[in-house]
Amino acid sequence: MKKVLFLALGCAFVGLSAQKKWTLQEAVAYAVQNNLQVISSQNNQRLQQNSLSIAKREYLPSVAGNINNNFSFGQGRDFFGNTQRNDNFTNSANIGADMLLFNNGRIEKNIRRTEFELEAAGYDVERIKNDISLQVAQQYLQIMLNKEVEKIAQSSLENATKLLDRARITTEVGTTARTVLAEAEAAVSRENQNLKNAEINTDRSLFALAQLLRLTDYKNFDVAEVDVEQKPEAPLYSAADIIETAFGNQPQIKAAESRIKAAKAQTEITETAFWPTVSASAGIGSSYFNSLVKRYDQFGNIVKDRTFFQQYQDTFGQQIGVSANIPIFNKGITRLQVEQSRINEQIAQNSLEIQRQEVLQNVQRSQFDAESSYESYLAALETEKSTALALDFTEKSYAAGRATIYDVNVARNNYANAQGSVAQAKYNYIFSLKLLNFYAGIPITL
Repeated sequence: MKKVLFLALGCAFVGLSAQKKWTLQEAVAYAVQNNLQVISSQNNQRLQQNSLSIAKREYLPSVAGNINNNFSFGQGRDFFGNTQRNDNFTNSANIGADMLLFNNGRIEKNIRRTEFELEAAGYDVERIKNDISLQVAQQYLQIMLNKEVEKIAQSSLENATKLLDRARITTEVGTTARTVLAEAEAAVSRENQNLKNAEINTDRSLFALAQLLRLTDYKNFDVAEVDVEQKPEAPLYSAADIIETAFGNQPQIKAAESRIKAAKAQTEITETAFWPTVSASAGIGSSYFNSLVKRYDQFGNIVKDRTFFQQYQDTFGQQIGVSANIPIFNKGITRLQVEQSRINEQIAQNSLEIQRQEVLQNVQRSQFDAESSYESYLAALETEKSTALALDFTEKSYAAGRATIYDVNVARNNYANAQGSVAQAKYNYIFSLKLLNFYAGIPITL
């Protein structure tokens, strides 16, 4: 009994999970956390953070220890020219420290350059997140459009089925010819095909959004129904109103500005090569020697080496020093490197202008798209209204025997096409409007 209850609860949980419908906010939040491009840009940001930590640690002295052990074997000559065995063992140990005293601020300038590069990397992450958010929003609206077209196709199929039922009755009683029934059946077949195509388009758009979210179980993926405003208002902003705001809040422009600062800092770093570098060093060390051959003094007594710790105490020494490396001539390479850095500054400045021009074009294009889509939407509404009146008149005329079933089907197709055009224009306008508002600093929501 417990196993049955456990299985039932498990199935219920799976069913609830499968029925989850994603809102636009949920889809955007999930995409910016799991999209591969976002993850790649975040890894690059982490690399820049580590580079900044490394640059800051250059202020600290470097300390290293060294231990040497050496065995020597073979014949050797002493001071008097006598040949004898010279087998011995030596050991030495020392610890040294080096610290930079002066390099015309190279470390500080390198830290500043790395900070600007980290800042630019952060803006790159933000830009990619914005791009992914816009892609998700566009695909989300495409799903909603396809679902609305699917509803239109379903309604058309229902109306065609009602007309077929009526045609069967009138044909059976002999008031209409069999061609009327055949046309009604053909109309139902066409509407069935239209509905299947609409369902396929909906599934295709759901799959595309699931791919953006990196979801494997796309077959159980669906989005929440959103009550989109039936008659959207005209655009609130124009390109002239928001262009300065867009220049100030778009991350690609901020990233380009940070890279200009980084390029200038790199030029300052390169110029430090003209200046001398002053370093300080300090160290301590000691050593041990042990002869592996018996040695005798002038009286014939065996000479014994002092113990390891005695020798380390006897030979313990310290040293401290200051050194300066003064550049005199390096074939003019430093001057050429400075010129290269200044060229990179110009390249960074040009990249900023390119980004500003791209944002300007995107804002203007969004305004044109919003205005044209809105006009198309208003025109589609008028067409829908006219075709609805025409369909109503044709259906009444058909009921009165003054119109044929062909006329009804043509009027119904015209009305369905007009409904589809209204839906298409509405969602095109909504996305253009959301994009325009996005450049104005308004988050994308539905």
